[in-house]
Amino acid sequence: MRLTDGAVARLRPREREYAVWDRRVAGLGVRVRPTGGRTWVMLEETTEGRTRRRSLGPVSTMSVEEARRACHARRAAGEPEPKVPAKPPAPPFRDFVEGEWREAHFGRCKPSTQRTMSHHLERRILPAFGSTPLDRIAPARVGRWFDDYSRTAPGGANRALDILHQIFNFAVDRGHIDANPARDVRRNRRPALTRFLSREEISRLHEALDAGTRKGDRQQADIVRLLLLTGCRLGEIVKLQWSEVQRDMLVLADSKTGPRKVPLNSRARAILERQPRGESPFVFPSPFDPARPRSTQLRLWNRVRREAGIEDVRLHDLRHTHASHAVMNGVPVPVVSRLLGHSNTRMTLRYAHLGDRDIEQAAERIGHSIAAAMSLA
Repeated sequence: MRLTDGAVARLRPREREYAVWDRRVAGLGVRVRPTGGRTWVMLEETTEGRTRRRSLGPVSTMSVEEARRACHARRAAGEPEPKVPAKPPAPPFRDFVEGEWREAHFGRCKPSTQRTMSHHLERRILPAFGSTPLDRIAPARVGRWFDDYSRTAPGGANRALDILHQIFNFAVDRGHIDANPARDVRRNRRPALTRFLSREEISRLHEALDAGTRKGDRQQADIVRLLLLTGCRLGEIVKLQWSEVQRDMLVLADSKTGPRKVPLNSRARAILERQPRGESPFVFPSPFDPARPRSTQLRLWNRVRREAGIEDVRLHDLRHTHASHAVMNGVPVPVVSRLLGHSNTRMTLRYAHLGDRDIEQAAERIGHSIAAAMSLA
């Protein structure tokens, strides 16, 4: 493989010692011992015509470029360049994915992520590249595949491209290819997710939900209300189990970012307390099979958003609304990040600009305060 400092750092010990050879400088390699020790080595020929390894020093004290220079220096001193065995052919894409890549990466992902990956692999990626050897997949071919997919599902194309990037990067690390053929493909730009409900729109939605409840859709209406009151994702509420409901909070065993706690306000607690408790472990069981949660397809939603005059609002926008109103009411961004279960505050900052009107008022209050202090001088 083409050795880099990053690729060498990612080499892991195995049961037996092994070596990885550089494609730029013939005969230069890294020896990895079962203990984890890594040493730069070079091949040299003896007077008897045999090939042996000579140590150049530990990886911890020498970068790749320094090891290459050391190797060249020894060759310049008269040591002949050895014959390196020919590189084995690159495996077909499908064999690599179902073998090396799956063994190294797939098992470490959450079940929901595994399902997403499997969907894109089976539906889009493997049919397009499965039988082709890794080193025969050209960047232009990847670009055409991405453009075709993007015409019908730009968001899905982005997710599939992310998976493809990871696969090709791992193939580079394993020495099957020199460069990632997907590296220059640009993801589709997605519209900023800044839609959130105003106070008036929330009021109209509440009235529409009340009307829906009178028509017998209480369970779906309560799910919608909880999305708005907790900022949870749809799957977190629909699959909520009674074992995860405590008096003042939800203790989610699994979410997009792992286990997390969601504080409950009084309105959210009241909604949960009025749900009937049967034999089902789920707060919102399927009406057809109580042993399973209900579907994430809420038929009520299309009707109530039409009646409330908010047809452009998605269910996920209720989560945006929860976060945006928190920011506009002065809740610090790190606190909002914790409430939403974001893995970092950078994701939460998408909502921070929504409070510009409040910021202007705050600036005016600060100005008055400082002016008052200046008048005391």
